[in-house]
Amino acid sequence: MTDEPVPVAAPRVVSLYNAANALTVLRLVLVPVFLAMVVTSQMTDHDWRVGACLAFCVASATDFVDGWIARKWHLITSFGKIADPIADKALTGTALVLLSAYDVLPWWITLAILIREWGITALRFWVIRYGVIPASRGGKLKTGLQTLAIAWYLWPVPEPFDAVGAWVMYAALVVTLVTGVDYVIEALRLRRGVRA
Repeated sequence: MTDEPVPVAAPRVVSLYNAANALTVLRLVLVPVFLAMVVTSQMTDHDWRVGACLAFCVASATDFVDGWIARKWHLITSFGKIADPIADKALTGTALVLLSAYDVLPWWITLAILIREWGITALRFWVIRYGVIPASRGGKLKTGLQTLAIAWYLWPVPEPFDAVGAWVMYAALVVTLVTGVDYVIEALRLRRGVRA
């Protein structure tokens, strides 16, 4: 038996230049493109609305794909942890504000969702030194409902089917608020657990 030390593997260094981060940056870049398309459309021009909806859907799709890539190939970085939620909130927030600015969506819904979204993002940063609050199933459902509702509003859906968007948005609002409460409880548990 020898007293030679057992070699310890060096921690894996993940490059910032990876596919997951590239998709997050793409989402950020698409936000002003999406904004310009909606403003050009004035929510009345058919073709520009279609273009805005497609830009929004592509940007939203990167949100689902970048997280999957980061987890599957172990490409999680500090940049991704910070930039990903900011990109999400920038895209969704821009869409909601634009829809309300053009009188398509009531302002109270936009404000309720934005206060919850930015509040939970701030909460995540508040507890980040104690641990990460992972996205729950409810959080993923919330994201899916918000994306579907916004896309429905953006696409020039003919009457009476356009009314479906409002019902999806109400469902998104309920899930958004309920999951917001869940995240607050989880954050408080996380802090209490570390202190204990």
